[in-house]
Amino acid sequence: MNREDVPAWILALDKESIEFLRKFVINSGSLKEIAKVYDVSYPTVRAKLDKLIKKIELHSKTEDLEFVTMIKNLVIDERLSLETAKLIIDKYKNERTNV
Repeated sequence: MNREDVPAWILALDKESIEFLRKFVINSGSLKEIAKVYDVSYPTVRAKLDKLIKKIELHSKTEDLEFVTMIKNLVIDERLSLETAKLIIDKYKNERTNV
């Protein structure tokens, strides 16, 4: 898989969220098993999963996907700084909302 084929919602996740997803899949989606792995209660794991779902939903919106993905890829390729990318994306999203 090429870098440009990686969905934007995955690129938007932090390392901790990706690790949680990995453990979730390895444990067949069992929140009880994940609770044991993290040594926390079921409601704590459920809350963590709910937050992750919201992150994924937020970054799955297709309207801005192409542009934002292109900017993120420029950062990954070190052709644009992360700070500049954030400014560009924020400006783009603000203009899209004000239209």
